[in-house]
This record gives sequence, structure tokens and C-alpha cells, in this order.
Amino acid sequence: MSEDTRPEARLERAVRAAEQALIEFEIAVETFRVEVDNFSRLHHQRLGPMYSRLDELDADIAEARAARTGDAEDLRKAQEARARVMPMPGVEELLHGWMDSDGLFPEAVAMLTEQPVRPPQRVRPSEEARKFFRELVRKAHPDLAQDEDERKRRDEFIARVNAAYARGDEKLLRELAEEWAAGPAPQEWKPSRSEELYARLEWLAQRKEMLAFVASELEESAIGAMLKLAPEDPDKLLEEIAEQLLTQVGEREAELAELIAQAP
Repeated sequence: MSEDTRPEARLERAVRAAEQALIEFEIAVETFRVEVDNFSRLHHQRLGPMYSRLDELDADIAEARAARTGDAEDLRKAQEARARVMPMPGVEELLHGWMDSDGLFPEAVAMLTEQPVRPPQRVRPSEEARKFFRELVRKAHPDLAQDEDERKRRDEFIARVNAAYARGDEKLLRELAEEWAAGPAPQEWKPSRSEELYARLEWLAQRKEMLAFVASELEESAIGAMLKLAPEDPDKLLEEIAEQLLTQVGEREAELAELIAQAP
């Protein structure tokens, strides 16, 4: 029996193919997760004040109409509209969104330590940053490690890569690529026994199933659904939504001005 036809060789090829397929799938999921996260943060940062302004105008319009008509139904609607206006948050609410189970978010730490805050500049990092990110994940992915020490080194390195990509930090990604290239070469993959290879294939299948669930959750989220509307240019989608909101604000302001002018 030749070396290439022995059962272990076929299993080794299957494991390698499954590893590469999983890495590519994980790259796609992480890329989309970063876009969903960045879109959500930028959507809140850029458009939050417009939504608040619309709520305030709706309440003002409802109150002006109720004051003019004195109708009980109009008064009820005015009260409901005013209740929808976001009140001044308490301390606990202020902390919400600034920390999770791992502690304060980087932006919160930066503000508390008077360091510059670096929010994402765009929903989708630059093409160069995406190129570095993909190459680094393919080379340094923890699933390619053959022992625990190597896996730990790769885990820590990939965490730095993910953080740099999430910020769209092209310069840092380039530095990380140089760091990896200068680091210790990964150990050469060696054939394993059939039982170990079967176990490896099973683990890879479970990992892919988990990632598929994460991808489905992202795609079905409100932000994920919005991103599907503009897969080629999500940043432009933010601009379009902002333009629509500005138009609505203008219409509400004109309506309020007309109601005030009609007041006795």
C-alpha cells in the first residue's frame, strides 16, 4: 500500500481540508461581526441625536395639537408621545453599554484615564486592513497549533489581530504581520493515529456548527438585516439613513411651526 493511499493519509487530507474550510468560515463570520458591531456603534453615535430630536418634535407636535383642541384623545396621545422621549438616564443606565463581563470597554477606559478615544472611523475597515487581517488569521489561527503552548501563543496573537482589525488600524496590522513573520515557525504538522484524526474531524464539525449559529444570529439581528440592504457599501447606508432622518426632522419642525402659528 502506497503512502498516499493508506487510511491515515486520506484522513490527514480530510482534516487539513476541514481546518482550512473552518478558518475561511471563521474569517467570514468575524469580518461580518466587526461590521455589525461597528455599524451598531456608528448608528448610535451619528443617528442617535436625530432619533431623539424626532421623538422630541413628535411630543411637541402632539402637545401643541392637544392644547389647541382640548380633545381627551389628543391629550392622551400627547402624554404617550412625551413618555417616549428619552429621560435623563440614571447612573446605572449610564454604565450600561460601557462595560460587559470582561470589564469596561476600551472607550470607557480611555475616557476615565484621559486617554484619546479611538472609535471606529468606518463600518468596514480599509481593503488593506482586511487583506492583512485575512492573511494573519490564515497563518496564525489557533486551530493550526499542535500543542497547548503553541495554541496559547496563537490565541493571544489572534486576539490582538482581532482588536486591531475592529479599529481598522492598518498600521498596527502591518506591524503584527511583521511580528508574526519574525516569530518562531509553527511546528510541522505530523500524521496522527486514525482515532485522533476522527476526533479532530468531529471537533472541527462542532466548531463549524457553533460558528454557523453565530453567523445566523448576526444575520437575523436588526443591524445585520440593515447591513444586508447595502452589502457593498454599508457606510453609504448610514449616510442615506441620516439624510432620511434630516428630512423627517425638517417636516416635523414645519408641522410644529404651523401648529404654533395657528394657536390662539
